[in-house]
Amino acid sequence: MSYRQLRSALPGLLLCGVIALAATFVSEHYGGPQLLYALLIGLAFHFLSRDPKISVGLDFCSKTVLRAGVALLGLRITLAQVSALGWRTALLVTLGVASTITLGLLLARWYKRPVAEGLLSGCAVGICGASAALAVSSVLPATRENERFTLLTVVGVTLMSTLAMVLYPLLAGAIGLSAGQAGIFFGATIHDVAQVVAAGMMLSDAGNTAAADSATVVKLFRIMLLMPVVLLLSLAMRRGSKGGTESAPDAQAAPALLPGFLLAFIAFMLLATFSLVPTALAQSAGGASRALLVLAIAAAGVKTSFEDLLKLGWTPVLMLLAESVWIAAFAASGLLLG
Repeated sequence: MSYRQLRSALPGLLLCGVIALAATFVSEHYGGPQLLYALLIGLAFHFLSRDPKISVGLDFCSKTVLRAGVALLGLRITLAQVSALGWRTALLVTLGVASTITLGLLLARWYKRPVAEGLLSGCAVGICGASAALAVSSVLPATRENERFTLLTVVGVTLMSTLAMVLYPLLAGAIGLSAGQAGIFFGATIHDVAQVVAAGMMLSDAGNTAAADSATVVKLFRIMLLMPVVLLLSLAMRRGSKGGTESAPDAQAAPALLPGFLLAFIAFMLLATFSLVPTALAQSAGGASRALLVLAIAAAGVKTSFEDLLKLGWTPVLMLLAESVWIAAFAASGLLLG
C-alpha cells in the first residue's frame, strides 16, 4: 500500500480503530462479546459511511484488514495438533462441518433465499462463527444483500455462541459426557474460540484441564477447515464468473484462482508446524488476528444500517438456529454412539 493510499484510508481506519477500542473497553470491563460490541457501535456511525473521506478506509478495513486477520489464524495451528485428534474425532468434526453447510444450502432453498445466504450461515455455524462469515463473504459477490446478511450472521452466531458457552457445559453433564468428550463437544459445536475455551474451563477443576485442552485443539481443527472450504468457494465463484463473462462482456473479472490470504494461511500453518516462528509470536497471533477482525467488523457495521438488517426478516435467524441445533445434535450423537 502506497503512502498516498494509506493517507486516503487514514480517516476511515482511525474511525474503525476508535470503535474497536471502545468495543474492547466495554467487553473487558463489563463482559460480553467484543465483536458484537464493535458491530453495534459501528452501526451507530452509519451516517459517516456517506463521507468519501471515510469510505476509503472502511473498504480497506473490510477487505485487506479482514483477510490479514484470517491469514494470521494459521499461526495457531500445527499439523501435530491435527494428528493428535485421532481419525475418529477428525471425521466427526469434518462431517459435522460438511453436514451443517449442506443444511444451510437446503434451508436457503427451502425458504427461497439466495444460495450465498445458505453458504454464509452454514459456514459460520459449522466452522468458526464471525471469522468464517467474514472470510466466506470476502470471496462471494460483493453485493449489498450479501453485506447485510453477513452482518446479521455475525450478530446471530455471536449471540448463539455466548448462549452455548453457558448451556453446553450443563448439557454435557446431563447426557453423561466425560471431561474429554465434553471438550470435543464444545470444540465441535461452539462458534467462537473464546467461548469454546471458556466452556472447557467451566469443567476444569482441581487442575484437570482435559475439557479445555481437547476443546481448544478440536476448535483449531475446525478453523483449519476454513481454508479448504473458502478455497472451494473461490474456485466455484471463479468458474461462475468465467461463465458470466462469456455471455456478458461487461461482467467483472474472474477472482484469483487462490486468494492471497489463503496462501498466507497455509504458509503460516506450515511455519508453525515446523517451529519456524518464535513461540511468543505464535501465541500472540491469536490476539493480533482478533484485533484485525474487530477492525473489519467495525467497518462492516459502519457500512450497514439497522434498516438494511430489518429488511432481512426472521428467516435468517431461523436458519442460524436450526443449523446450531443440528451441529450440536450431530456431535453429541457421534460421541455417545462412538
